[in-house]
Order: sequence, then structure tokens, then C-alpha cells
Amino acid sequence: MTTSFAGAPLIEAHGVIKRYDGFALQQVSFAVEPGQIVGFIGQNGAGKSTTIKALLGLIELDGGEVRVLGASPRELSASSAAVKERIGVVFDTVSMPPHMRVREVGKLMSRVYATWDASAFERNLVQLKLDDAKAIKELSRGMGMKLSLACALAHDPQVLILDEATAGLDPMARDEVLDMLREFVAVEDASGEPCHAILMSSHITSDLDKIADEVVCIDEGRIVFACSKDEICDLMGVARCRAAEAEHVLASPSAPDELRVLHHDYGVDVLVPDRFEFARVFPRIPCDRVTIDDYMALMLKGSVLHPRGAAAKGGDAR
Repeated sequence: MTTSFAGAPLIEAHGVIKRYDGFALQQVSFAVEPGQIVGFIGQNGAGKSTTIKALLGLIELDGGEVRVLGASPRELSASSAAVKERIGVVFDTVSMPPHMRVREVGKLMSRVYATWDASAFERNLVQLKLDDAKAIKELSRGMGMKLSLACALAHDPQVLILDEATAGLDPMARDEVLDMLREFVAVEDASGEPCHAILMSSHITSDLDKIADEVVCIDEGRIVFACSKDEICDLMGVARCRAAEAEHVLASPSAPDELRVLHHDYGVDVLVPDRFEFARVFPRIPCDRVTIDDYMALMLKGSVLHPRGAAAKGGDAR
């Protein structure tokens, strides 16, 4: 059963602060709307897992607010299990007894979730090519992720929160998982409105290239950017310039007020807001489609140049 929130976000973080020795989440804010898959990216130690734990109420906040399905972690703890059952979670490790067999996991989950669908679980095992006779300790990391996903999808969740759920999977298996996620987020309520959503952290940004609607990047506990995936991958470009070509672009009257560049030994990458317009103005300079990896590298490591002003370090312009 799903509940409509009349267009309200299904997952929200507002000004989240969490301090540790040597690290802090700093005013982290983003939202996941019904029908959306939001990719959550960043380097190791950037704050992705800490943010997910905050959303689920596994850590106490020092400031800010989070809500999943309209409820804060405190409200979820005080509410009936029915609300929690509508949240499917996959962590990057399998937290089940190693001696337990896959088929026994289903029996255990049927006692945990009132909404558990044994038939759906069995279908998920078949679709994900999981042997129900195997013990947890016999599963590879990728197979363990598949089992966690099979469980998360079998108790009728409305949102999925996935922490590196495709880690350890080969490319074909990842595509199968992505197809299942697409099917999940395509579900509509009785009025024909989307009612499911996914927050998916991943280091495999090529997966997010395929299925994400929005991409949120965190670095050193701060949100660096939150952007439409289509804007990044379908509109923007990376101009692969020699040094003299980069100077020509910067000196052009057509140059934007601000450009982000990344210097290499072999040349300069320039992020351009519209690769089609750039190709028209500078037809001799190669301009490639931007991947999420390209965009993240330019945003985290690049410098901001103001063609009609002074240069500023990328870290100062976030």
C-alpha cells in the first residue's frame, strides 16, 4: 500500500549538521521527490554514509532536520511499524547471520514485516539469479547486495535508500538491478501520480548516468552541487583544449562570465554550459558530452576562471 504526499518530497534533509572529531556534516540540504531517482555521490569519507544514517535516525543530529515519508526519525521511532515498513534500505554490507541460508532469510523477514510478500521475494531471487540453498557466508559481496535488494523490494516499500547497492556486481548484473529500480520508481498511485522514490549513493557513476534524475554531490561534509542529470549529461560539454585554445576561449566575447577549468599535462578541460552552442562558436575545438565523473572532477578539482576578471580557486567557489 502506498500513501500520496500531494507532491511533497518523500526524503528530505534541511540544514543537517553532525559533528565528529575531524569531520562534520555542514548544512546538508536536499530532497527526493515522488518519481525521482537521486544519485548521491562523493569521494570516500565525504559524508554520504553519515547522511544516510542521519536520514534513518541511526545517529543523533547536532542541527537541522530530516524527514522520510513526512516523518522525522523521532516520529518514526514513536510511530507504528507500518511507517517503517515503507522504507527499504540496502547498506554496503550484509547484516545477516553468516550461517543462514537464503531461503531462511525469507522466513525470518516474514516474521519481521507484516507486509512481507513471500512470492515477490522468490521472484526477486529468480530475477537476480540467487541460489536459495546458499548460506550467507558463501555469497560474494555482489550476491550479498542482490540479496539485500531482494529483501528490500519484498516488503512493499515506498522509498528505497541504497548505500552502494551495485558495488561488487558485474556490468550485466548491474543492468538487471537498474531495471528493477526503474520498475520500482515507475509505480503510480490510484490517481496516476508517481509515489515511489529512490536515494542511491554510488561510486559507480555510470549507473547514475543511466537512471538518475538528479545528482547530489557531497565533499568534506558540504553539498557541492545538486543538479539535473539531464542538464549535466545532455546539455553541458567538456572542451578538450590545448593551452592556446583555452586562452582563445577565455578571451572570446562569447565566453560565459564564469568558466570552470581543469589543467592536465596534456592540455586543459573547460566545462561549458551548452556544448552545442560551443561547437557552433568554436568548431575546431573538440567538445565531448559530460559524464557525471567529468562533472564531479571539474567541480571538485577544477578552478573557476572569470574571463573578464581574476581567477579563483575552485574550492572557494563552491
